[in-house]
Amino acid sequence: MRNIVVTAFISLDGVVEAPAWTMPYWNDDIARFKGDETDASDALLLGRVTYEGFAAAWPESKDEGAAYFNSVRKYVVSTTLDKAGWNNSMLIKDNVVAEITRLKQQDGKDIVVHGSATLVQTLIQHDLVDRYRLLVYPVVLGKGRRLFGEETTATLKLVEARPLSSGVAALIYEPDRK
Repeated sequence: MRNIVVTAFISLDGVVEAPAWTMPYWNDDIARFKGDETDASDALLLGRVTYEGFAAAWPESKDEGAAYFNSVRKYVVSTTLDKAGWNNSMLIKDNVVAEITRLKQQDGKDIVVHGSATLVQTLIQHDLVDRYRLLVYPVVLGKGRRLFGEETTATLKLVEARPLSSGVAALIYEPDRK
């Protein structure tokens, strides 16, 4: 059985939207944290907005993660897209919860969710998230899309916490399913 792992760059006040504010903090510690995540996964699960942003950026990118993002299997949840043309992408339009549940039951590595705040809310609502890998940045943004919406409820247990040299905290949580 596969795990669904939500990964996010998040401000102290919970904002995950338009994370350009994270770039001044990028360093080898963060690269290792993200590399561990990539090594443990063989698929991405993305909402439409994140997918479109990635599909516009990664194919032409020379960054070290480009080979992974361009080749990995991508499952795209969207009711508005007619096709997902970026290499190795598959569209999920109907029966989203059932389809994601089916993906989790397959053999393979982790399925990682980047961004995709609306999709994450659906995953949380249906108890489909197995791990949260959060990089918490020492900034307060005041406004923007948050990882956990006003209606979101979840009980989590801290699995790992480590401060990184740039002042960012790497936190890993799992649902506390009693």
